[in-house]
Amino acid sequence: MTHNSSVSWPGVQLTQNYVQQVCTPTRGALMSGRYPIHTGLQHDVIYPGEPWGLPLDETIIPQILKEYNYSTHAVGTFFIYLAYQSVHGPHMVPQRYIDQYSSHIENKGQQVFAAMVSSMDEGIGNITKALENTGLAENTIIVFSSDNGGNVNCVKEVTSSNYPYRGGKRALYEGGVRSPSFVWARNRISSLRSDAMIHVTDWLPTFWSLASLQGKLSPNNPIKTKPLDGVDQWLAISENLPSNRTEFVINIDPKPIACGHRVPHAGIRWKEWKLIIGQGGPPSGWYPAPGVEDLVNYCGPHDSYIELYNIIEDPSETRNVSDKFPDIVQMLTDKIKAYNATAVPMGNKKKDPASNPRNFNYTWMPWMDMVDRVPVGTYPLKDDLFQDEYGQYDIEPTMDACFADDETNLDMNSIEF
Repeated sequence: MTHNSSVSWPGVQLTQNYVQQVCTPTRGALMSGRYPIHTGLQHDVIYPGEPWGLPLDETIIPQILKEYNYSTHAVGTFFIYLAYQSVHGPHMVPQRYIDQYSSHIENKGQQVFAAMVSSMDEGIGNITKALENTGLAENTIIVFSSDNGGNVNCVKEVTSSNYPYRGGKRALYEGGVRSPSFVWARNRISSLRSDAMIHVTDWLPTFWSLASLQGKLSPNNPIKTKPLDGVDQWLAISENLPSNRTEFVINIDPKPIACGHRVPHAGIRWKEWKLIIGQGGPPSGWYPAPGVEDLVNYCGPHDSYIELYNIIEDPSETRNVSDKFPDIVQMLTDKIKAYNATAVPMGNKKKDPASNPRNFNYTWMPWMDMVDRVPVGTYPLKDDLFQDEYGQYDIEPTMDACFADDETNLDMNSIEF
């Protein structure tokens, strides 16, 4: 990528880089190097005002890098963790970005979505330009990835598109967990493309290996982690060697969720095979960009508990071949059961009313030890700004609302892991 600069920024595209189906478990897996089933983040996401998160006894990336004298922060210096709000909802962006698309995109929602991408691209470009101007680019590695697939949700009007992959955010299908990603590292990359199987848990051990010069440097203090699910993938990325993994758990979730699967579900990828038990979605269809009609934009009932796909031959997951390969189904089911035996309880907790921004002059902020304090100098906002049309705060969508167009006859009590 280039931005306001004549300097070329070639990188390696990661064609099989996998994340989790939603944001919370992806970020937990990134930071800890461990599957969500091992950190209690396997069910849904952390909603505003819920007092739970990644367990504090997990060792995370910045803690490891600090032992090699890196300065770290959510936005810091050699380690920077920069999590953009774009293109997550609510879809909002300054008008000057929208104006770029007003002449050739008619749909207002799509204009805003495209403008948000441009805004994010400009911000990333500013970072790369700053790296060049300060002489830091030569000693910088950039990893770009999403934390889940684009949000399509069985809607009639598509702003996101994971096409030709199936589904999107919240789905176990490729459109929900296969992330468009790249790595840039000047003079350290030998190929422009890597087909290596990479999972979000791999970044912690990969960064650890890089910081320690592949183990040649010792940390300032001994580093203790819980058993890692990730593996070092730097040679697979930089030298286009085979991946150091042949399988990963997509997720194992024992409960249904709002705007997601209505039955317990699980998924695993092993070599070219992918098994889904329960429901892969919703969203369960294909959502092409406007004007593309190769696959039907379909969001309908699920007719099987078991879905098996050859991801190499059928990356769009159009052909469920579970009836043709019962031995593979059984083998992968046994793997899921073995992984599930290592799972920890879900960490989800209900929303704490004390977190409501009304308690802090309508400012979102940490509340666990600040219930009796109001921040100084905050802008006074009206109460109704934080309310929905029903006068409620932060209401999660109901199951009926989310699945009005995606009915199913599955018995959610019939699936056990």
